[in-house]
Amino acid sequence: MDFNDYLPMSKNDMEKRGWYYVDFLLVTGDAYVDHPSFGSAVIGRLLESLGYRVGIISQPDWRNTEDFIALGRPRYGCLVTAGNLDSMVNNYTGNKRPRREDLYSPGGKAGKRPDRAAIVYCNRVREAWPGTPLVIGGIEASLRRLAHYDYWDDKVRRSVLLDSKADLLVFGMAEKQIGEIAHRLAKGEDISAITDIPGTVYATSVKPEGQAVMLPFFEEVRSSREKYAEAFKLAYYEQDPFHGKTLVQPHGKQFVVQNAPAKPLSTKELDRVYELPFKRSYHPVYQKAGGVPALKEVEFSITAQRGCFGGCAFCALTFHQGCIIQARSHESIIREAKLLTTLPGFKGIIHDVGGPTANFRRPACEKQLQAGACRDKQCLFPGKCSNIQVDHSDLMDLLRKLRKLPGVRHVFLRSGLRYDYLLYEKDPEVLKEICQYHVSGQLKVAPEHVSREVLKLMRKPGHDIYRKFYDRYCKVNSELGKNQFLVPYFIVAHPGCTLKDAVELAEYVRDMGYNPEQIQDFTPTPGSLSTCIYYTGIDPLTGQRVYVPRSGKERQMQRALVHYRNPKNRQLVREALCKAGRTDLIGKGPGCLVR
Repeated sequence: MDFNDYLPMSKNDMEKRGWYYVDFLLVTGDAYVDHPSFGSAVIGRLLESLGYRVGIISQPDWRNTEDFIALGRPRYGCLVTAGNLDSMVNNYTGNKRPRREDLYSPGGKAGKRPDRAAIVYCNRVREAWPGTPLVIGGIEASLRRLAHYDYWDDKVRRSVLLDSKADLLVFGMAEKQIGEIAHRLAKGEDISAITDIPGTVYATSVKPEGQAVMLPFFEEVRSSREKYAEAFKLAYYEQDPFHGKTLVQPHGKQFVVQNAPAKPLSTKELDRVYELPFKRSYHPVYQKAGGVPALKEVEFSITAQRGCFGGCAFCALTFHQGCIIQARSHESIIREAKLLTTLPGFKGIIHDVGGPTANFRRPACEKQLQAGACRDKQCLFPGKCSNIQVDHSDLMDLLRKLRKLPGVRHVFLRSGLRYDYLLYEKDPEVLKEICQYHVSGQLKVAPEHVSREVLKLMRKPGHDIYRKFYDRYCKVNSELGKNQFLVPYFIVAHPGCTLKDAVELAEYVRDMGYNPEQIQDFTPTPGSLSTCIYYTGIDPLTGQRVYVPRSGKERQMQRALVHYRNPKNRQLVREALCKAGRTDLIGKGPGCLVR
């Protein structure tokens, strides 16, 4: 591996490039992987393409400033991200237990980043380089940009902008914002004057003038769950880049101001981002540790689009990437596929071509690119909007081109298909072609639950839609002579899920005839509608009061019910069935869950 082609991580790396200074320091909680699936690499390479010198400070020791000063004071500013994941999600399980490994660290070793990494890193940067402009971004900052409920503290925390003492917070996919910020800092503009860029948040002691949506005070949302729900609803409706308004949330004597979200990238802009000169591997300093495990999942995959109009309540994409699809051109994707065929270790298989949802290659309707997404309704919930344009033709055309490339044996779709959208497709050949060429023995989909009431709170289609898709999928594979499976994802202990609902899911699992492996405990992460419901017990968009399974014991029982076949769960299953009034499922009968 050639150190010179990576962004510098040390003075030695800088000397090899003939540098004696950097324009920007990029501090990240992840190991440095120079691949377009890693946010710090994207931002670093983007700034490099604009003519700036960027140094990487990866997983610094946060107990002192030594690592933060290793590359010298930057000319224009420091950029800080906790990494590809929120550091609390990265460090702890849904049951608040420390994780044993960190896939974004060398060798998968845990403990390389602090809790609330964005705050800790920023405070160290302030200590190391006082007066240097400081910009915070990434998923942790993005989803904590306003007052938010923190599951691990079990309390409402104020905006991460204030706790980090950063000058500016960038939310969403940050290419446009970072480019503009860098340009203005390089011109000599003071960071305190950069308050007008879409997709950024700043703090001020003066109440902003003009049209803005005033959110309940931090002190109000911290003390009142009703006020918290109100604040979430107001913010939720202003996340569209076309009609979203400025948000203002007072925190004591300061005002946290969120500008409207940045406009989506054009196809040309997105192509440019993903065709930056990435090395597509981890920095050579991690070789002795065995590399960085997170690379393996994406090394031979292609990001083809951004955004998702699925609107699942437990997903924070609405607050981060947004719901408007931004797709790369076929030409750009094919160039990347050809590049993959030249990489060491490529065995002819492109593992995935997609994004948040593999079969969303275009906006839900024509209106979205001119006027944005609808403010008061969703595209696929409670059913398919009459304006939605279900069309897989572009996706299928792309996949056919990729299949024909020399050196490519298989092209799979692994990032997940929205099965209801696929079910609405009028051309029966689409599913047939996907099953024939693009399923690697099993197709992962996410029905999430079977209970009607729980699915409503999740903003997911009814279980009958999943059953229809299941039947069609099985029929198509039978016609093709293929023995391919449908792998469902389920979430337990989601807001609204009672023990009765959990038993209903367990009965469905019983009737499936096998134990599904893809079971996830609901984890209240910042930014999602479900997290707001979890904390407040209120669906903020409807005002409906919602039952929330909060106790650790009930969460354990709900998971045990789904894994009732595991002998270790017998006592918990028996206890749950008794508590749910379903003792009819205890015994020796064929329908019983436990003896």
